[in-house]
Amino acid sequence: MNANPLAAYRETRVKTASPGQLVVMLYDEAIKQSDTAIALLGKDSKPKPKDIERINMALGKVQDVITELMASLDFDAGGEIAQDLFALYVWFGRELLEANIHKESARVSAVRTMLADLREAWADAASKAQGGSSTPVGVNIAG
Repeated sequence: MNANPLAAYRETRVKTASPGQLVVMLYDEAIKQSDTAIALLGKDSKPKPKDIERINMALGKVQDVITELMASLDFDAGGEIAQDLFALYVWFGRELLEANIHKESARVSAVRTMLADLREAWADAASKAQGGSSTPVGVNIAG
């Protein structure tokens, strides 16, 4: 008997997901962690000292997801789209670093908005590819 059914469910969900669905899951996690950071940063005030570590952790997780997305790009199959995504991911990383240093929620919000737009595009592509066995263009998440 598994002591943590939620962990078992998540593991099964990842193991059975298509490559496109995995990319969507990565975006979902980045958006979730961005939302956490934005909430902790607040709109107009400085974050509370007790929240600094949680902000750092959330933004670090977003950066980890972005690194994973960068590593998954297939430049041979994806061509210019993969190059454009790579450049965008680099920009995301810089913005998140600056946001974390200066504790600026607006920078995180800008990245989060673009992540949500990309997530929707990937979700659409993944659902269209669901009927076939093809991997979405430009991504190889096998590692």
